[in-house]
Amino acid sequence: MTDTTTAAPAQVRALPVTDLSLVVLVGTTGSGKSSFARKHFLPTQVVSSDFCRGLVADDENDQSASSDAFDVLHYIVGKRLAAGRFTVVDATNVQQEARRRLVQIAREHDVLPIAIVLDVPPDVCAERNRTRPDRQLSPHVIPRQQRELRRSLRGLEREGFRKVHVLRGEAEVGAARIVIEKRFNDLRHLTGPFDIVGDIHGCRSELETLLVRLGYTLTRDEQGRPVDAAHPEGRTAVFVGDLVDRGPDTPGVLRLVMGMVVAGHAICVPGNHENKLGRWMAGRKVTVSYGLQESVDQLAGESEEFRAQVQAFMRDLVSHYLLDGGDLVVCHAGLPEKYHGRTSGRVRSHALYGDTTGETDEYGLPVRYPWAEEYRGRALVVYGHTPVPSASFLNNTICLDTGCVFGGSLTALRYPERELVSVPAEQEWYAPVRPMHGDAPGARDGRPLDLADVAGRRVVDTTHHGRVAVREENAAAALEVMSRFALDPRLLAYLPPTMAPSATSRREGYLEHPEEAFFAYRHDGVRQVVCEEKHMGSRAVVLVTRDAAVLEKRFGVEAPGAVWTRTGRAFLSDEELTGAVLDRVRAAAERAGLFEELASDWLLLDAELMPWSLKAAELLRRQYAAVGAAAGAALPRALAALEQGTGRGLELAELTERQRRRAADAEAFTAAYRRYCWPTEGLSGIRLAPFQVLAAEGANLAVRPHDQHLAWIDRLVAADDPQEPILRSTGRLVVDTSDEESIAAGVAWWEDLTAAGGEGMVVKPLASLVRREVGEGRPGGLVQPGIKVRGREYLRIIYGPDYTRHLEQLRQRSLGHKRSLALREYALGLEALDRLAAGEPLWRVHEAVFAVLALESEPVDPRL
Repeated sequence: MTDTTTAAPAQVRALPVTDLSLVVLVGTTGSGKSSFARKHFLPTQVVSSDFCRGLVADDENDQSASSDAFDVLHYIVGKRLAAGRFTVVDATNVQQEARRRLVQIAREHDVLPIAIVLDVPPDVCAERNRTRPDRQLSPHVIPRQQRELRRSLRGLEREGFRKVHVLRGEAEVGAARIVIEKRFNDLRHLTGPFDIVGDIHGCRSELETLLVRLGYTLTRDEQGRPVDAAHPEGRTAVFVGDLVDRGPDTPGVLRLVMGMVVAGHAICVPGNHENKLGRWMAGRKVTVSYGLQESVDQLAGESEEFRAQVQAFMRDLVSHYLLDGGDLVVCHAGLPEKYHGRTSGRVRSHALYGDTTGETDEYGLPVRYPWAEEYRGRALVVYGHTPVPSASFLNNTICLDTGCVFGGSLTALRYPERELVSVPAEQEWYAPVRPMHGDAPGARDGRPLDLADVAGRRVVDTTHHGRVAVREENAAAALEVMSRFALDPRLLAYLPPTMAPSATSRREGYLEHPEEAFFAYRHDGVRQVVCEEKHMGSRAVVLVTRDAAVLEKRFGVEAPGAVWTRTGRAFLSDEELTGAVLDRVRAAAERAGLFEELASDWLLLDAELMPWSLKAAELLRRQYAAVGAAAGAALPRALAALEQGTGRGLELAELTERQRRRAADAEAFTAAYRRYCWPTEGLSGIRLAPFQVLAAEGANLAVRPHDQHLAWIDRLVAADDPQEPILRSTGRLVVDTSDEESIAAGVAWWEDLTAAGGEGMVVKPLASLVRREVGEGRPGGLVQPGIKVRGREYLRIIYGPDYTRHLEQLRQRSLGHKRSLALREYALGLEALDRLAAGEPLWRVHEAVFAVLALESEPVDPRL
């Protein structure tokens, strides 16, 4: 056996392979493809036809199963590429038809197909197969595959393979070394900070002004022309393309931007105008329109050397970049998430031109497809291309083309600060074909919420509690409530979480007692807790604004504010009454100076609205009043009959006493629920007890300590109209869980509250958001944000008039699910507020809010 290619030791040959690509191994049976794959790639990266044949037939050599095996192989390859996984196909692939399907899959997922050919002599392949008892081939198989391989070598690149590596002979195969190369668009290692500049279109003077305003220092050549700009704090400028055409000084813009890129002070992506100018400079046939003539004329006055530099610069521009760990994508015309980091003609085309609906407007221009309205990606996409009057965020995207060349402005986005910096155009340099009426997706009202955002099983990632799953059936129940009864979901920035009760008390006559709450927090390492009075009303979230225009600007809804329940329904059916309540809260917030202090034109408050009968009048009539009325009608007559029987000498003392206790319980039950009911007329009789300021513009305030919240609330209550106040303060007491005297004082305070007819109290960590330290039998994780401790008489409403005589049975209640639910809903609520504060798109905020509502449909004892 003689092979001239292996006579001398082969030099190591590096085979460059892109990090996200489909590598197709090509070679006859026995050429060593599987050994090559094991040597150079991870086992999980390799999809083998033999393995897939074994999956469907339990025999890797069963050729009759090949069709099904390749169906499985193609499916796995597609799933891996869709997930952005580097993938290697280990099969003979000597037939063009087999390779065609793999190239097609690579194109479908916008990754590069790369071929590695193992061209090993047929006698070597035959010998290797003879040594494998599990593989006995017909004599004609290897010669046939070798002929097919020979025919393939001439046309692999024409088939669509972007790179073809041919290894001839055993020595070259053995000496090969795989070199993984990053994609040209992968700059995730660059974390900024960045200053991203919108479309310039030859407006060199405005670009200079903007760079200076951003803090850059310009460098000029001997002719006074800017050739570089550097930021003293090391910031990097990023240009979204369309540097050229239409404006007064395309060469000046190119000279400055090219200098910054060469110096490492900037990066740049191409726009469609660079693409067209580059093709013209290369001698390609293009239509000179849309401002290209201005660039052609201006570049004619430049040196041949400069024009060559410009041509090389534009030729080397990459369609888009992934930056900051993948959290930032910069391109010219926008890019859906499925194209981020991908490499194909389709991706480049979308990055340069965007997508259209196939229609034209009244000016004869294509109508852009509003991709940003449907964007749900994690990365912020910054782009330009279609001029808008002003830049604004939509679904984690922003268009920075504010039409400088058309007399608008030149805009930059400071990242990660998300601050916009603009300079006005010095004049209208080029008359627009159509007015800038906000045709780009970022300037349209669009479709901010979509059924796909909430339907089916969902998993929501939260900062404070990891991943929270929502079952499909719970999502369906929440969708029913949201679609039929809730407020406009754009207003629902928060839904209050459920609250866990204290551990069951073993004290005589008590189901709940404060000591259990104090001991639970002490066990969790929480020393200071605040006990807050539990008001006799219903939970209400209040969104109050300085004026109606604030909500339209911030939430896209024209309204003076809103008041909603735990399930997102309008608390009051009377809009006029709702407006009157909001007016009083707004006036108090103004007088208290809360808007100014929190630098916000709106506030989100967590509160109790009283009386309970204001929201639950029908429930009171049907469930509670009916019980009291029935007892009031029946028990006195029963007692009278028993007393008559006793008077006649019958032994009815025990039965009579039992009925007296029942009558007393019924009377106590009626007295308990009546405390939560009183008449109201307009604002008269209504009381609102805020206890937390949840959020303001740019701030999640729910994580602030509770004493700060209560201080804000005290100021708000003090600023209410003293003639007819509706705001009510929340009584509180701070308890040290490590001090027995302090605990005793907390217990006494609760006893006084409940003896006076109060509902009870809520015990909360004073620091608000607290994580449990690991150790001493304590697992890590969130500590309960609040534990409710309800009074004996209030629990009579919940468990029934005579519940105190069945305490042993009731003490068997299971609290685990309720506690878990409380923590998950709390984490989702914080997540919604975090996303709101960060200015994330509405669908992201609503995702977390909707999940709270969905979890409410989980089966749990409603009495807990």
